[in-house]
Amino acid sequence: MSLIPAYQKDEALLQAIEKNSSTAQGFRVWWLGQSGFLIQWQGKHLLFDPYLSDSLSVKYAATDKPHTRMSELVIDPARLTMINVVTSSHNHTDHLDAETLGPLLAANPGIQLVIPEANRAFVAERLKCAADFPKGLNDGENIHVAGFTLYGVPAAHNTLERDAEGRCKFMGFVAEFGGYRVYHSGDTLWYDDIVEVLKPYAVDVAFLPINGNKPERRVAGNLSAEEAARLGVAIGAKLVIPHHYDLFTFNTEDPREFVKHALLHGTPHQVLQIGEGVSIE
Repeated sequence: MSLIPAYQKDEALLQAIEKNSSTAQGFRVWWLGQSGFLIQWQGKHLLFDPYLSDSLSVKYAATDKPHTRMSELVIDPARLTMINVVTSSHNHTDHLDAETLGPLLAANPGIQLVIPEANRAFVAERLKCAADFPKGLNDGENIHVAGFTLYGVPAAHNTLERDAEGRCKFMGFVAEFGGYRVYHSGDTLWYDDIVEVLKPYAVDVAFLPINGNKPERRVAGNLSAEEAARLGVAIGAKLVIPHHYDLFTFNTEDPREFVKHALLHGTPHQVLQIGEGVSIE
């Protein structure tokens, strides 16, 4: 099977990022595949949940649950040398990948890693980093890093799971910068009060998963395409960009299904190709 080509990758992607780095107005977003989004604002860069390796395809190659890649790898993480902040919303490898984050941390000596506080020991073990290196966050808390303020919000994957101290193991993040707010869901289902949790943030852009929740896949699920479109309207997002599709053949959704429901619900939306960017003014 031929891979879905990236809109732009490698040198072309780096040139697009560099070209816009000094732009003072608005901010830019690039989708790097799966749940990875790069935010550029006033020369600073926030990277949500990158997965930029083939570690899962290798790990599951000889099993009954192969993770067959659908799309091109957009960039070697070691080439992203401009990152100020990177997040991991939970411990699943496509959101906490040592083969992505190891090179990324090495290439950006001053980088800040923001994680759910509940996952600190696991993160330190997987990344072989000092336990006090990541910046921990829980729901209802916020942290200011490199010009960005990140707020922790709960995520249900598949449940609102907490540790013995009541801290979320699965989270989303709202990032605030320069009067803008963006919401990265992490991986989540629709849960009671999700609208009430998110609506007060009045987000400009919401990054929402669309691959759905199908038990036969034997992995934790996410919002469906219809739920993502409906949630975007319910929380008043000015723009919804879908994610968590077109990476693994067994766990994906056709983004046209999201577009169909977005049109039905009146959801402001934009579907990006891998490596494609959009400017928000």
